[in-house]
Amino acid sequence: MSSGQLVTVLGLFFLAATALSGARVAGAEPPTGPPRAAAPAEPPPYNQDLTGVQVFPSDNPWNTDVSGLPVHPRSDVFINSIGREKNLHPDFGSFYQGRPNGIPYVVVRGDQPKVPITYSYAGESDPGPYPIPDDAPIEGGPDARGDRHVLVIDRDNQRLYELFKATKVPGGWKAGSGAIFDLGANRLRRKGWTSADAAGLPIFPGLVRHDEVVEKGELLHAVRFTCVRTQRGFISPARHFASSSSDPSLPPMGLRLRLKADTDISAFPKNVQVILRGLKKYGMLLADNGGDWFITGAPDPRWNDEELSTIKRLAGKDLEVVQTGEIEH
Repeated sequence: MSSGQLVTVLGLFFLAATALSGARVAGAEPPTGPPRAAAPAEPPPYNQDLTGVQVFPSDNPWNTDVSGLPVHPRSDVFINSIGREKNLHPDFGSFYQGRPNGIPYVVVRGDQPKVPITYSYAGESDPGPYPIPDDAPIEGGPDARGDRHVLVIDRDNQRLYELFKATKVPGGWKAGSGAIFDLGANRLRRKGWTSADAAGLPIFPGLVRHDEVVEKGELLHAVRFTCVRTQRGFISPARHFASSSSDPSLPPMGLRLRLKADTDISAFPKNVQVILRGLKKYGMLLADNGGDWFITGAPDPRWNDEELSTIKRLAGKDLEVVQTGEIEH
């Protein structure tokens, strides 16, 4: 074969390979069958069925409409201290660095066996036993660092069990602290007591969940959020502070904010609009020290992380603090 013939053959081979590669990139299927539909994202491998579960009475602070409450006279001061130009951040989604992104929960029946709990801070914790399955999901995964929250809802007895810094041990669990909440009542923690969260609040009712946002299209409660620096004080329903600072410009635990009513949300994705409407009506409660303007939700592989990231278009200046009570120390 001459050199000219070899060049021609190689050129034809290259063109054929390029065409085949382009067809594959475009998602073309062999002509012998119809295109295969993409498999839907699977739900979490733990029970999230909340059918019949009432998450506190309708007049509970978490479920209260705050859209008509007056703006706090120190609203600008508190917002500036957190970050007027800092963006809101969805601290939940499908996966982050290969791990479920958010605070998970598991729903159990009333006959779930209860196991003992040992605490590092037993003095402000509700003693066990708790109905926690051996394979209950831990925030960040079994080998994660960080807060390692474990949340369990007993659907039959309407009880919420929450642990902080939880680790599975033979015969039970050990944790930093823990709390039990009656989901049918409005009882608060004892004043000055923490819970599984710094503010002494329950965590579960403040989670943004896939079932309510995507499946039901309504967010009917306040959302949990964090900020880096707080003051030595709290506003009810919070019961505990996590700071030694007496700086009055810093936000207290339990501070409640809402998205300003005139904020245009029409350009956001449909599911994000559900969240933002909830933030206008029910607002968000400061519950722990963490990232500034980090709002909390439950992980779910069905979340669209690209959609959720549009929440970052909003910043502290789009929020306002509402007056819900006096600061306690």
